[in-house]
Amino acid sequence: MAKGKIILTGDRPTGRLHIGHYVGSLRRRVELQNSGEYDKIFIMIADAQALTDNADNPEKVRQNIIEVALDYLSAGLDPEKSNLFIQSQISELTELTFFYNNLVTVQRLQRNPTVKQEIQLRGFNDDEAADNKAGIPVGFFCYPISQAADITAFKATTVPVGDDQLPMIEQTREIVRRFNATYAPVLVEPSALLPEGDACMRLPGTDGKAKMSKSLGNCIYLSDTSEAVREKIRGMYTDPGHLQVSDPGKVEGNTVFTYLDAFCKPEHFEKFASCFVGKKVSFSFASLDEMKAQYRAGGLGDVMCKNFLYEVLEDTLAPIRERRHKFEQDIPYVYEVLRKGSEAAREVAAQTLAEVKRAMKINYFDPGVLDELIAEQSEKYR
Repeated sequence: MAKGKIILTGDRPTGRLHIGHYVGSLRRRVELQNSGEYDKIFIMIADAQALTDNADNPEKVRQNIIEVALDYLSAGLDPEKSNLFIQSQISELTELTFFYNNLVTVQRLQRNPTVKQEIQLRGFNDDEAADNKAGIPVGFFCYPISQAADITAFKATTVPVGDDQLPMIEQTREIVRRFNATYAPVLVEPSALLPEGDACMRLPGTDGKAKMSKSLGNCIYLSDTSEAVREKIRGMYTDPGHLQVSDPGKVEGNTVFTYLDAFCKPEHFEKFASCFVGKKVSFSFASLDEMKAQYRAGGLGDVMCKNFLYEVLEDTLAPIRERRHKFEQDIPYVYEVLRKGSEAAREVAAQTLAEVKRAMKINYFDPGVLDELIAEQSEKYR
C-alpha cells in the first residue's frame, strides 16, 4: 500500500477555465501544492473523459488541452511541485477501468446522483433514437468507473471536489472496498476535500443561473481581458427589486455579492475606497458585512457595487493574465511540461496496474509465476 498523502484532481479540456473553476478548485490546488503537506500531487487534463460526450468533435478536446494547461500554469501550479499530465497518454487507466467494470452494476450507476444530473444537463435520453444520437453513450454512462481508475491508479488519499462530485468519490470507495475484499488489499480508499466557504462550493453564472458554463455564455474566464471582465460585470444579475438607489436591496441571491463573498478580502476596502465615492453619496466600509448592511438599508447603488467587484476581481485576475501571456510565448515549454508529467504519471500507474494484476492472478508471464503455472499444469495433465 502507498504511504503518504497523495492528491489526484483534474479538469475536462472542453474550454478555457473560468473563475468558477478557480474558486471551486484551482485556487485551492495552488494552496495545497504550496502547503508542503502532500507528498505527491497529480493534476490531470481529462481528455479521454471529455471525449465520452464529445466523440464527434475530438478537435475541440485537442485544442483545449493547451488552454487548460496555460490556465493551470498561469494560476500558479508549479511543475516542480505538481505533476501535470494528459489522461489519454496513460493507457494503464484504460486497463484498470476495464477490470473495475466487473465490480459495478448497471443499476448502481443508474442510482448515482451525479450521473443522473449530468445526463439531464447534456440532454441525453434513455431511449436510443434512430440516429443514435439521443441515447446515452456507454463511455459517458460508465465515467464514474473511469474516474475510480484515475484516482486509484495514483493511490490518491485526497481528491479535491465540489459537493456535486461526492457521489463519484463514494462510487470509487465502493470499488476499492470490493476489489480489496475480493482479491487483495492493494487499492487506497480516497477521501474528498471540499472547497472552503459556501461561496466557493458553486459560483453562479453572471446571469444569476446556478451553473456557470460556456454554453450559457455566463462565464468570466481566467484569460478574459480587463475590458471583457468589466463588461461582463456591468451586465451582471443583481436584485431585480432594487430599482432605485434608495431602495433596500437583497444580498441573498445577488450575484455581485456572491462573487464578493468568494473573492473579497478586508484590505480591498482600503485599496479601492474610491469606488464608494460619488457626486451625491460617499461611503466608508471596513468589511464586506458593513457593505452588505448598507445595501440592505438602501442608498448603495448597484453601479458602485459592480465597480468595486471589478477592482476586486482584477486584483486576482491581472497577475494570472500577465503570467498566461508569458507562457503563451513559450508553447514548447508547456508541451514539455505535459510530456514529462505524463511519463512520470505513467510509471506510477503502471506500478499500480502490476499490483492489481498480481492480486487478480492474471500476471501469467511475470518472473516466477510462469514457472509455477507450468509446473502446476504439467502435474495436472501428467
